[in-house]
Order: sequence, then C-alpha cells, then structure tokens
Amino acid sequence: MADLLVIAYPTEPQAEQVRSRLLGMQKEYLIELGDAVVAVKQPDGQVKLNQLFSPAAAGAASGALWGSLLGLIILSPLLGAAIGAASGALGGKLADVGINDKFMLDVAKSLEAGHAALFLLIRKMTADKVMAELQGSGGSIMRSSFDETKEEALREALAGAQAVATAA
Repeated sequence: MADLLVIAYPTEPQAEQVRSRLLGMQKEYLIELGDAVVAVKQPDGQVKLNQLFSPAAAGAASGALWGSLLGLIILSPLLGAAIGAASGALGGKLADVGINDKFMLDVAKSLEAGHAALFLLIRKMTADKVMAELQGSGGSIMRSSFDETKEEALREALAGAQAVATAA
C-alpha cells in the first residue's frame, strides 16, 4: 500500500529541489515513488501542476505509432498517424495515473500565492535514510497518511531548517 505525503514550501525552487533529491534517492533504491508532483499557486490564484509524466504526450506518441502501422495496412500512413495521435492524446488526457489531479488542485488552493506544495505517492522507503536526506530542507506537512511516529519524525526533520533560519 502506498502512502501519500504533501509538504508545503514557501517557494517553487525549494519544492523542486526536494523533488530532485528524492528522485536521486530513487535511483539509489532508498525510496520508490509512484508519483511526485509540484503544485504552485500563481499570484492570480490559479494552481499550476508540474508533473513528471504527461499521459497525453505519451498517448499521442503511442497512438501515432499504432496509427501509422494501421495506416500502412489501409495505404494511408499519414492519415493513420494523425488519427492515432489524436485518439492516443485524448485517451492519455482521460487516463489519470498517480495522484488525482482534482485532489492536488483542491489542496494547493489553500496555499498562499507564490508558495508550492510537493505531492508524493510513496510506495516504499528506507525511512531513516530518507529522513536524514530531508533533514533541514524546510517545509511543513499539509497532509500525510503516515502513522503518528513516522509523521512526527518527518516533522522534526523538516523543522531543522526552520530552527536554523530563526536562530540566524
């Protein structure tokens, strides 16, 4: 079963930096992420989602390939590729993988303008090494499906940066 974690940051670059660190940890097999999305609240109140994977683009590419092959059979590969790309993009747009986009938009609307939230769908992790890596990264937990002890350890790790900033 996967855990959901939402961490709020005062700036988009901070959230992107933490996401990059976590993706690096994924290459070291310390964490397995199902999804990692940065949501940013714009000054006009709109929310922008920075997703790693675009299902519409992947669907369009796949649809163009299959459409071309089908087009070769009916002797019209360009028409087949165009129809395949359009149907693939539509199918990809309708298929929502990972964290639900509506949920992310609803949660991110509670942010202040210019702030960002990092949404993580965590399948597995080596908790002590991930907490050590997040030590002092700042941010505050908005939502979590962790148990109380794990969530408290994460809060303490994130708070390390806030304690240093207030001391300076």
